[in-house]
Amino acid sequence: MTSPTNITLGKIPCTIVTGFLGAGKTTLVRHLLENAGGKKLAVLVNEFGDLGFDGEFLKGCGISGCTEDDVVELPNGCICCTVADDFVPALEKLLNRADRPQHILIETSGLALPKPLVQAFNWPAIRARVTVDGVIAVVDGPAVAEGQFADDPEALAAQRAQDASVEHDNPLEEVFEDQILCADLILLNKSDLIDEATRERVKSEIAAHLPKAIKIVETRHGTIEPALILGLSAAAEADLASRPSHHGDGEDHEHDDFDSVALALPAGLAPEALAARLGKAAEAQGVLRLKGFAAVPGKPMRLVVQGVGRRVSHHFDRAWTEGEARDGRLTVIGLKGFDVKAVEAALAGA
Repeated sequence: MTSPTNITLGKIPCTIVTGFLGAGKTTLVRHLLENAGGKKLAVLVNEFGDLGFDGEFLKGCGISGCTEDDVVELPNGCICCTVADDFVPALEKLLNRADRPQHILIETSGLALPKPLVQAFNWPAIRARVTVDGVIAVVDGPAVAEGQFADDPEALAAQRAQDASVEHDNPLEEVFEDQILCADLILLNKSDLIDEATRERVKSEIAAHLPKAIKIVETRHGTIEPALILGLSAAAEADLASRPSHHGDGEDHEHDDFDSVALALPAGLAPEALAARLGKAAEAQGVLRLKGFAAVPGKPMRLVVQGVGRRVSHHFDRAWTEGEARDGRLTVIGLKGFDVKAVEAALAGA
């Protein structure tokens, strides 16, 4: 069997950052950029939705040595479904630059399956030039603790006893499991929001899904020593057999279970007032994720607003640039057929 060292010799390492909606992937990528230690990094970022929130967030970070050309965005689609049309050409563009990156970070959308992306590294056009240094799965600790992405066997059994039509399949659970099953390292993020006993319980629940021992590291705000992530030398593209998936080779992977809409945010509100409306919008039936930007009267900084489940946060990230449109924008991702009208009513203050 060929060793990872021989496989990766001379290739540019790539780290795939996967994880469910709102787990903290972009925060982690930004942390790695801010602490690159002189290493030339580039980022490929993909989103499920019409607004490029994560790409904009990274491009506007103001990190020394990180230019807009170092952040390549693949918006409005799932990277694991557009490998030939989007991912490979974007990767080749980075590889063909005169100042080639030393390491490439690939942030998938929260709904992407990592295994088809890992498989893409065996494509003839790129397999001699890049390798998957590692797959990092970022997990939202409080969300898993609340059981949002894990089925309750007892509750399901009780439901089935009453209604034989209840299905076992849970698309959220399958996406979550596929992400951790493909990982070389799992980050239990937002660990500061749950107590020690809960953290241990969540780690045990995650480990129970895994067919092999994978290290689970607790993190807060995506903060971790970069050396623990960059340089794993996993050569994951040559290790596909040990990364099981609910979707086989990924050919039957679809996003029919999810919807995404882009909405305008109300103008003229203070951050607290806007957050209150977003909190109400997050309670609408079927909503999973909210993320966007807003302008605050009298403030030169751009306000970032995010919601995961019913948790909403906001902060100022950078100054608005000259000529930049300051209209509030919001992406809402939810289960198929989620209540868009209820979201719109909440944003309007109704």
